[in-house]
Amino acid sequence: MTFIQMLNAAWRRTGSMLCVGLDPEPARFPPPLAGRADAIFEFCRAIVDATAPYACAFKPQIAYFSAYRAEAQLEALIAYIHAQYPGIPVVLDAKRGDIGSTAALYAREAFERYRADALTVNPYLGGDSIVPYFAYSDKGVIVLCRTSNAGGAEVQLQRVGDACLYQIIARRAVEQWNTNGQLGLVVGATFPAEIAAVRRIAGDEVPLLVPGVGVQGGEIGAAVQVGRTRQGAGLLINVSRAVLYAGNGADFALAAARTAQRMRDAINIYRGFSCLN
Repeated sequence: MTFIQMLNAAWRRTGSMLCVGLDPEPARFPPPLAGRADAIFEFCRAIVDATAPYACAFKPQIAYFSAYRAEAQLEALIAYIHAQYPGIPVVLDAKRGDIGSTAALYAREAFERYRADALTVNPYLGGDSIVPYFAYSDKGVIVLCRTSNAGGAEVQLQRVGDACLYQIIARRAVEQWNTNGQLGLVVGATFPAEIAAVRRIAGDEVPLLVPGVGVQGGEIGAAVQVGRTRQGAGLLINVSRAVLYAGNGADFALAAARTAQRMRDAINIYRGFSCLN
């Protein structure tokens, strides 16, 4: 099953457009995990188990693993998700961007070593930096377009002719780079007008990964209303810290589950859906 097929099935099965970001910070782990060599894996595993009923995808951020020499725990975590929740895609958030053989090795790292279902990539080195990722015909390639940080405007809002640079990226990604039909685009929740502009360019076939809800200040309602497809889907609304650190005691996973459920339900209010579970 391809990434897009998995994602479409997950949207239908879970009734959710919530993507749970996995950004583990050991300093914020609850006391029972303190000092454990496998603390990062165990923390993330507990979060995954608790939030899987409410999530359409999981998004581990590679820096939160590699900075703690926990790459093996990341491999184990993705393998665990695939084994226990095979219908939920895993997006590896690495924002890779390089050219030639280096890009090919980054693709191999993401899709063969970690076995992610999709990868975030940085297109600002040009089209040849994107091509190696699309060589994996069943894997998703989620291209940075309009990022959620305020500083992104310094580059992404630069005018080139009658369009902003982020709009040119979106158009080229959709019309030229999407050779395997597994394209996604990143557009921050902090900029609803840009979400709307990218949705107009992308049409209903391209999913949008939308970070920035919660701690970064993005509003769920505005993001959903302008970014959803005509079918009421099409989005991965990413929430990380608000879910991961909803609680800091032994019941941290239960607190995460409750927050994920609330987030899922809040998203669905704006897409016109209701949830009973």
